[in-house]
Amino acid sequence: MSEEEGDGPQSFEQRLRTARQRQGLEPRPPKQGFEASGEPSALAIGLRVGLELVVALVLACAIGWGLDRLLGTTPIFLIAFVPLGAAAGILNVWRIYAPRRDKSGGDR
Repeated sequence: MSEEEGDGPQSFEQRLRTARQRQGLEPRPPKQGFEASGEPSALAIGLRVGLELVVALVLACAIGWGLDRLLGTTPIFLIAFVPLGAAAGILNVWRIYAPRRDKSGGDR
């Protein structure tokens, strides 16, 4: 058998791997957090939903608390912003995971 010049001796597995890569036959490793089908895993979905809800609520509480401190009021703004933050978090999750319609009018 002849070897390619300058490459040195290679094992059969190495030559096979390089040939498969050239032909595009080498399977790619799956992306982290995604299943083999390309869909996000249940863990990734759960973490994203939880994070969306918590961040919206914490941000709304911080704004309400900051306005109460700035204006010297009782926790009126904090009480008002908690439901707004919860609604914003739910709306964010709905926008991400709601069924979308393609241009022909059918659900995807």
